Amino acid sequence: MTISDQIELLQRCIQEELDLAQELTAIGLGYDDLRYRYDADYSYGKGTDLFAANGLDATLDYKTPEDYNFPLCQIPAIGFFSGAGGLEMGFKFAGFNHLASIEINKTFCDTLRQNNKHWNIIGPPDNSGDVCNKEEVMDILQNKIGIKLPFEGVFHGGPPCQSFSVAANQRFSKDGGNFKRIGFQHDELGNLLFDFIWYIKKLKPRSFLIENVVGLLSIDGGYQIKKAIKTLQETGYKVTKAVLNAADYGVPQQRHRLFIVGTCTEKNFNFPAKQVKGVASVRALEKPLVGVANHITRQHQAQSVIRYMELKCGERDKLGRVDRINPHLPSKTVIAGGSRGGGRSHLHPHIPRTLSVRESARLQTFPDRYVFSGAPARQFTQVGNAVPPLLALKLAQAITEVF
Repeated sequence: MTISDQIELLQRCIQEELDLAQELTAIGLGYDDLRYRYDADYSYGKGTDLFAANGLDATLDYKTPEDYNFPLCQIPAIGFFSGAGGLEMGFKFAGFNHLASIEINKTFCDTLRQNNKHWNIIGPPDNSGDVCNKEEVMDILQNKIGIKLPFEGVFHGGPPCQSFSVAANQRFSKDGGNFKRIGFQHDELGNLLFDFIWYIKKLKPRSFLIENVVGLLSIDGGYQIKKAIKTLQETGYKVTKAVLNAADYGVPQQRHRLFIVGTCTEKNFNFPAKQVKGVASVRALEKPLVGVANHITRQHQAQSVIRYMELKCGERDKLGRVDRINPHLPSKTVIAGGSRGGGRSHLHPHIPRTLSVRESARLQTFPDRYVFSGAPARQFTQVGNAVPPLLALKLAQAITEVF
């Protein structure tokens, strides 16, 4: 179908109030047969000069943790606020011995169980999975999992971050009460960081990894993060923090997050070195999507597609607030959305539609075999909340150096 034919079809659907999906099916086509007007310079496998101009290597492969084969180190690890298991996957393929995942959301627990049949999942329906229920969680960790004090392994987790997130609050009106980042004043989410620290103080792991949004550094003028680090230092840990961009570690996505690592070993922890070149988003999306789970694409109305098709690479549709991915760059951050709504996925670089959950998961470096449970909105939330497993693997490998 030519661009002229495509415009004619879209305009007819708008004028006659026709369903675009049905009209495409009637002529033997689908959404993936639609194209942008400006696509000539952005073909798959071409434009290596554009990769170089953006500081990327056109030949650099896209990888997930499954492409690495680290020897088993058997260092035990326990995940808190596990979500879909991005950190867990990284630590697993770095050779750690996963003992348990703690997660309060039943759908997220379903994902963890589906992909890891023999793991101990502390969460619904068997128990609450609520770290605030300290008596229950401690009983399971000590009497069922059998951990001893001090714990000769690693705790890792990312306490829910919506109350610190700039992106989350930008979804609300500036006149609304939800716009201002309230951080530690949030009744449910604000103090989970200190709940996590409570377990660290009680069980004394040899090392811990805390992940959170960068906004944690500035909320309350930095008072709370300084308080947290001081508490951990007084407990006996050497604490190191850094803001890392996932794109610097082989992830085809710009994603800045704060990482705090603590150790009580003689060796000092060093964050992993950055890659010289980044991986372009097109490398994650060019592999065929045949027979994979979580690849249901949205059937946009003609009114949306006719706007999307005019976007150039990297431009935003202001009405839908979605960005067309530039294939020669890492994508913008995959967004999770709040607890009551799924994330807002980006537009495919070559097809004027939003990405599927599977395509978004590829930008996060989840392997295609990793299946997400629940409704599509909940799947997007799990993908967008996760630490990219490839970045998690490189952080885990760096932690092994201090043991």
